[in-house]
Amino acid sequence: MGTGRHMAKSKRSNVAEIRVPYRDVDMQGQMFLSCYISYAEAVLTNFWSLRPQLSDEPIYTVSKITCNLHRPLHYDDIVEFTPAVDKIGVRSVGFLIAVEVEDERAAEVEIIWQAHEREDQSLTAIPEETRDWLYTFLD
Repeated sequence: MGTGRHMAKSKRSNVAEIRVPYRDVDMQGQMFLSCYISYAEAVLTNFWSLRPQLSDEPIYTVSKITCNLHRPLHYDDIVEFTPAVDKIGVRSVGFLIAVEVEDERAAEVEIIWQAHEREDQSLTAIPEETRDWLYTFLD
């Protein structure tokens, strides 16, 4: 990540582990909500880079992001972010990134992407090859 945040790969290739840096916590010692989303987006970007490469691939844009907190993260917590495919539509795909500390769920970040044509930005279907790949990760 270009922001200087430490993010190392853990045992599984689609899981990222971070240690919450001091700069990511507020005056109460809790991690800023924006950081949950930022880390989840970075993990999703890494996961997405493993997809089959297509020459005529659509452009994907975020249409929704939500973050459900179960317990706050704090400075120096070691956190695992695990992306999963949550739902696959004709023109959109939903991801759920689990945020866990010591096997306890701290939060989930839901990110929904929509597929758009490169030429005119109109909504388009997700290519079959991409859909097939996504289905292998559907929870």
